[in-house]
Amino acid sequence: MKEKGRVKKYTIGAVAEMFNIHPQTLRLYEKEGLIKPSRSKGRTRYYTEEDLQRIEFILMLSRELGVNLAGIDIILQMKEQIEELEAQVQRLIEFIQKELYEAYQKDEGIKSIVLTERKDILKVIRKE
Repeated sequence: MKEKGRVKKYTIGAVAEMFNIHPQTLRLYEKEGLIKPSRSKGRTRYYTEEDLQRIEFILMLSRELGVNLAGIDIILQMKEQIEELEAQVQRLIEFIQKELYEAYQKDEGIKSIVLTERKDILKVIRKE
């Protein structure tokens, strides 16, 4: 959450209290590479809202589903890969839409093909 251009950060004690866990649990998650809190010059750990969401997800996997830390690590990696793939697909869709729009604007023949195909697609959808 941003307040006047600043990202709200939480200390390890505050986060541990929020989630009703021991601070050592957060240190373990960091040691295992599951979370990466930022550090101050004095090496104090600071957690952002994004970190809190990640911790909440980790705790859900652990507490509710019984997943061990190695399993959680794999799930988090897969989740990140899925999110990257979704972003790539979205960029591809935007590129295709832009190219089709430009082609559609330039060529009357494409307009008639698009309209014909659209009618055929609607027939299939409606099962006519």
